[in-house]
Amino acid sequence: MRILFLGDVMGRAGRTAVAERLPGLRAEWRLDAVIVNGENASSGRGLNTAQAKDLLEAGADVITLGDHAFDQKDMMQAIEQETRILRPINYAKAAPGKGARIYQIGGKRVLVAQVLGQVFMSRPYSDPFAPVDTLLKGQVLGKTVDAILIDIHCEATSEKMAMGHFCDGRASVVVGTHTHVPTADATILPGGTAYMTDAGMCGDYNSVIGMEKAEPMRRFVTGMAKARFEPAGGEATLSGLFVETDDATGLARSVAPVRVGGRLTQAAPG
Repeated sequence: MRILFLGDVMGRAGRTAVAERLPGLRAEWRLDAVIVNGENASSGRGLNTAQAKDLLEAGADVITLGDHAFDQKDMMQAIEQETRILRPINYAKAAPGKGARIYQIGGKRVLVAQVLGQVFMSRPYSDPFAPVDTLLKGQVLGKTVDAILIDIHCEATSEKMAMGHFCDGRASVVVGTHTHVPTADATILPGGTAYMTDAGMCGDYNSVIGMEKAEPMRRFVTGMAKARFEPAGGEATLSGLFVETDDATGLARSVAPVRVGGRLTQAAPG
């Protein structure tokens, strides 16, 4: 399978880049499955129903969320109706929706899951490793499912790396989100799992992690807030990870960082 994962879609700039570029990339790269993290699509705070519809129509097969999963209140109901949207698997037990599902995509069975980390996060989310372990023990990669992708949404690079090694040989892809900065460690781990610490964001990189620079800089320099954070509106870079898996085993055969458009140095598979 040829899988594309796109990092956090940030505001209008990110949504526009996905809408304009993803349809062409699906065709050009002959993608079988596209998973998009959409948790910052609504001005950096969650995802609403209309924006989710736009991302799906642009070519996303599955949308993952994160710690801002329900900042937009209509998502509380939408996630129950639209099964292609996932919230974190270790979110509050009473939360609507699911944190993992098996999807039939192009005749393949693809398990997608998202989990929140604990280190440096604003809330003490429950242990991320136990639910992932339970999930993976219930499936056999290459047999019961053709591919497994896990989005680990957290601050600490160490926690993301630990999750990658924890899942090595049991998942096709483990990819980090949340920090909005693409890391340079796209690799295939010893057991055959494709890994990248952070996929980066789909947003304007002439910014402070996707926000207009003035207010974050003011707060860093003075320690005082004057205005709300607003998403940067320049041309966005689509940032993410491309993985090709072996049809027999479900493990990764190749991996490549993706950076398309915008200010960053460009990168593409092959």
